[in-house]
Amino acid sequence: MPRLNIDDIEKACKIIDEVFLNSPQYECEPLGNALGCRLILKVETNNPIRSFKGRGGVLLCTNATEKSLVCASAGNFGQAIAYGCRKQNIALTIFAAENANPYKIKRMRDLGANVILKGEDFDGAKAHAKQFGEENNIRFVIDSFDIETVIGAGTIGLELSKFPETLDYLLIPLGNGALFNGIATYFKAKSPSTKLIAVQAKGASAMVDSWHEKRLIEHEVVNTIADGIGVRLPVQEALDDMEKLIDGCLLVEENSIIEAMKLLHLEAGLVVEPAGAVGVSAILENREMFANKAVATIICGSNLTEKQIKDWL
Repeated sequence: MPRLNIDDIEKACKIIDEVFLNSPQYECEPLGNALGCRLILKVETNNPIRSFKGRGGVLLCTNATEKSLVCASAGNFGQAIAYGCRKQNIALTIFAAENANPYKIKRMRDLGANVILKGEDFDGAKAHAKQFGEENNIRFVIDSFDIETVIGAGTIGLELSKFPETLDYLLIPLGNGALFNGIATYFKAKSPSTKLIAVQAKGASAMVDSWHEKRLIEHEVVNTIADGIGVRLPVQEALDDMEKLIDGCLLVEENSIIEAMKLLHLEAGLVVEPAGAVGVSAILENREMFANKAVATIICGSNLTEKQIKDWL
């Protein structure tokens, strides 16, 4: 049986904080003209944490019965859980990598979380968070494993399904899988002709590699600027979910991610972090595939440091 269905997603819209719902979705003609397709953007950055993860984070914390939680995050998931925990008066400890985005670390702390920097990357921090939870008898919540994170992302699919024409392709950034699996669950039911394509950075391809090989593949390192989707050890349950939903995968290069960020800034007036730009990167690298098609993508986050803005935009 699938872990979620469209009823779960529709019910979640009544629980999630309205500030995260009904994000802008529109055809961006200047950027579409530059890319040779009809491009529809779903912009998930105009909210208190500048990321789509607030949807699932609020839902998870609203359902939680514990007084304390622990998680690991590259930054956006941690902000979402911190936002939700603050509303529900739940104590939160977040483990992040020692080299995590300093802006995201500051925002997690500003939202009331106890942030511990430990581990060389996200998955290293995740191992420390799990151990901390076990040693202190605190619930360890995991993005893409805890079903609320997937259901919350699914509400994006519900909203995008109301776009007034059928989409040929929907390009979804792929990290641990919550964003893809949530949106794809709704779209498979409501728009089965739309091709659902997961997009990942070549330097962090564990999820795509695992899907191709039909087994869990762990990488020793990740090598990408897209920290929001920089996963080297996939969540098995997310892989199982994805198997029933996915129509294809694309891996993108670092230089095209930066080019996509610049185009989104120039043509759409958006500040987008690398993970949020990979859908546009995929079009840049596969122009013939998407030529003259109606293509949508999710701008899933915009948390950049001042230096990153100067360097990349």
